[in-house]
Amino acid sequence: MAEITLIEALASEQVIGEVEGNLQAKMSRAMPAFRMLVQRCLQVVPDPTSEAMLEHEGRAHEKDLPILVAAVREQCPWLITFNVNDYKPGHPEIVVLRPGDFVQEVRYLLGRMG
Repeated sequence: MAEITLIEALASEQVIGEVEGNLQAKMSRAMPAFRMLVQRCLQVVPDPTSEAMLEHEGRAHEKDLPILVAAVREQCPWLITFNVNDYKPGHPEIVVLRPGDFVQEVRYLLGRMG
């Protein structure tokens, strides 16, 4: 969706690092394809500062809090993850969705346009 500019996709440096680490450990041959997708489809944003994270403490699992805070800072309406339970209670301005649920949401929104 981001490649065809239907959505603007952002990922923090932490997210990119986690994906690269997982790919290196489990599917290293997929790394070039992943890096191409990042370059073509994602805006990579910096991780938040420690100070920025303080005001959001307790809104997500400790290791995932920087991802939530980056999404808040970038004013993302959605945070897409398979680990939705790691983002509870979350932030009132961000809806945390699994990828399939996000696709359904986009389909719904596109349907309302036509």
